[in-house]
Amino acid sequence: MNPDAIVHIIDDDDAARDSLVFLLKTAGIKAHAYASAEMFLSALPVPGSSCVVTDIRMPGLSGIELMGRLKQLDVNVPVIVMTGHGDVPLAVEAMKSGAADFLEKPFDDEAMLAAVKAALNRHEHEDARDAEKKAIAERLATLSNRERQVLEGLVAGHPNKTIGYDLGISARTIEIYRANVMSKMSASSLSDLVRMAIITGVTTTPGLK
Repeated sequence: MNPDAIVHIIDDDDAARDSLVFLLKTAGIKAHAYASAEMFLSALPVPGSSCVVTDIRMPGLSGIELMGRLKQLDVNVPVIVMTGHGDVPLAVEAMKSGAADFLEKPFDDEAMLAAVKAALNRHEHEDARDAEKKAIAERLATLSNRERQVLEGLVAGHPNKTIGYDLGISARTIEIYRANVMSKMSASSLSDLVRMAIITGVTTTPGLK
């Protein structure tokens, strides 16, 4: 888990909020607290490596409404919702709205810590995947149209001879384009190249017959 990760706690109950901050800080996890969803949104810190733990029932914006607002603002952060006894339908609604997890009050401390750590780790993995996808897309943009067609043929599983026939060029020329593609994409092998292509959505061969 990233040591700079921050958990944003949103609860209108002062005692519950302070207790949760204390629990997380005792476990070595940084935490910021807000008395309402509106206060959190007005500050709206850059999520970075973070997650939100919010009560589902609060004056003003509810936990579910907060999730909707974050989605509108294109803020991608894992959200854990806390529900009161008998709020199972709300918990189900929260999960359908994209909540990472939900815990019923009063919750076990270890259960909360496990949920928070899982949410923070998931966010780190998403960050890494997004960064990789962006880097691959940037390399993909350096390919010429013909190199892109050759790449699409390779992803479709066609041998050099077939790609050359479909594009009206020799297999030897395809080998040259293929080497260029491997170099520009920083691919260590054909399987590595195919994996990168799939990550960025290159799975069709519109330029081929």
